Amino acid sequence: MMRFVVGLAVMMSAQIAGVSTLSAQESTSADANAGLGKVIAPFVLPDFRGEKHDLSRLEQPVVVVVFLGVGCPLAQLYGPRLQSIADEFGADDVAVLGVNSNRQDAPSEIAAYVRKLELRFPLLKDAGNRVADQFGAIRTPEAFVLDRSRTIRYRGRIDDQYGVGYSRDHAERHELKDAVAAVLDGRPVKTPLAEAVGCHIGRIAAPDNDSEVTYSNQISRIMQRHCVECHRAGEIAPFELTDYEQVVGWGQTIDEVIQDHRMPPWHADPKFGKFRNARRMTDAEKKLISQWVEAGAPQGDPKQLPVPIVFPKSAWRTSKEPDLVVAMREKPFRVPADGTVEYQYFVVDPKLTEDKWISSAEVIPGNRRVVHHAIVFIKPPKADDLRGFGLLTAYVPGQSMLELPKGTARKLPAGSKLIFQMHYTPAGAAQDDLTRAGLVFADPKTVKQEAFTMLMLNRDFEIPPHAENHKVSTTLDEFPEGSRLLAVAPHMHVRGKSFRFVVQNLGRQETALFVPHYDFNWQHSYGFEKPLELHAGMKLECIGTFDNSAANLVNPDPTMEVRWGDQTWEEMMLGYLEIAAPLKLTQPTGQKRRLAAAEEAADDFIDRFDKDRDGVVAIRETPSAFSTFAFRRIDANGDKLISREEAIREAMNRKRQR
Repeated sequence: MMRFVVGLAVMMSAQIAGVSTLSAQESTSADANAGLGKVIAPFVLPDFRGEKHDLSRLEQPVVVVVFLGVGCPLAQLYGPRLQSIADEFGADDVAVLGVNSNRQDAPSEIAAYVRKLELRFPLLKDAGNRVADQFGAIRTPEAFVLDRSRTIRYRGRIDDQYGVGYSRDHAERHELKDAVAAVLDGRPVKTPLAEAVGCHIGRIAAPDNDSEVTYSNQISRIMQRHCVECHRAGEIAPFELTDYEQVVGWGQTIDEVIQDHRMPPWHADPKFGKFRNARRMTDAEKKLISQWVEAGAPQGDPKQLPVPIVFPKSAWRTSKEPDLVVAMREKPFRVPADGTVEYQYFVVDPKLTEDKWISSAEVIPGNRRVVHHAIVFIKPPKADDLRGFGLLTAYVPGQSMLELPKGTARKLPAGSKLIFQMHYTPAGAAQDDLTRAGLVFADPKTVKQEAFTMLMLNRDFEIPPHAENHKVSTTLDEFPEGSRLLAVAPHMHVRGKSFRFVVQNLGRQETALFVPHYDFNWQHSYGFEKPLELHAGMKLECIGTFDNSAANLVNPDPTMEVRWGDQTWEEMMLGYLEIAAPLKLTQPTGQKRRLAAAEEAADDFIDRFDKDRDGVVAIRETPSAFSTFAFRRIDANGDKLISREEAIREAMNRKRQR
């Protein structure tokens, strides 16, 4: 099974060009390019303490040399794995050497990396990347296995657990360990080449000082416009891009992820819809970055640098300091080093004695390494309206804040509780998290429009095994009178392939949003430049396409028949609609009648299954087929009980889907 690492960190990783997984028989023609069979000349390099290490003085029959980078997310994930490999084989048989050839990584940063990951093998500094050049190393992390004659017998990745945008619960292929064991036993290495995944080594290049494109003149401004919002101290990105010395070492990686359309993160097709929060780099800007990298990344005249951006010192990006900060619990939650962590639900009582109107809200993860997403719901004291458990705000890759237009606010009724839904992704070492939500209150006198979230969802689907283009759709044709659609946020899991949002109005059909390459790592909310006026006679449709084939590289199991479920190896098909409606007009026509019917259906359900007559249906009280496929879907808060409110919400959802 696969789980997913915080989006931006893993998305900055990239695949090695031209190095593929080859068998021993297939590798002969590739040896010259890959360096297999090359004898490595002795080298002497210092570690971060200044102590020198000499390859020629190592007596072990096998030496593993791994190129690592401080800021590379996969190099951080694989550091502990390398240490466990070193421990498993023992210092008498195998010597493990880490080599840092990045120009941007200072000795103090290397020391912090070693301490943080608790590494005991030497990590050496390759100033001028001479050793990296001798090996022909391209990425971090990239591993080489040398035999007793110091001949390269293996080159590539450590194993297949972590990759671009994903991680598995455990590795299925252990190429590095297998290669070490084979060389120790005197056997041929079965897979001498395996694709290495990671960041480009930040080599020192010879800059063309006559280049018209320089960091000081053009590139620094592009970084300010598109990158430093996240690539600065304390933010989600794994490294900073605020000055030349930081940017130059990442030049090749930056160019690669931009040309591959992985950065800046934005997935809407520009042919459909206009969005106020679009993250787009122009073709001209992309070309400038490529020209700069090809010219050796010249610095240029520092006098041409733009004025640095001054970001607010507060950790909060809300319109002002929050009026109320709510932590998910009193003590941090411990996330294990690996494995699958079930969704965690934490219920918090903010002890509100009067209604509040929220104009802005933000979720700040306590530990971005392990928080994939956090959704905060409002549980009103009486969940007897359409929305029941209302969505307040969320942190997901790509967004973390609710900021409503002037005069629009979300209601937080007195006596409400907040429910934190936490999705954690283990990162190779045990971590603690204490996530918080900050709320900014609006003056009730200024609120003219109420904001709330409506869901378009389809829970009743089955994706067949090996299906490459399985479509699941849902429609909605009832809206609050006078309401406007502010934004749409698609949500699927790892088999999600594309998402289309269609508006049908007066016989005309128009695609308002198309995401041709849906990426679970980046769950954007697409805010319309001009909100869409909703009225009777309109119909909205969400169409999700799923790829359950082996061609989907992040598919956990293409042989599975996939249904609705919370975990990433299951699937979801829904669209979050951010709606604004005039006060006192927030119920669609006929809502009371439909609510009454839903309440009747919920009462019948509880009367039928509530054997102990405690007012709720426990999972043990339901038939096995129901408890397997439907119970968890209806059990919104995950307490293994279906309350009347949850049953009402399920009945309302089913009516909307018809």
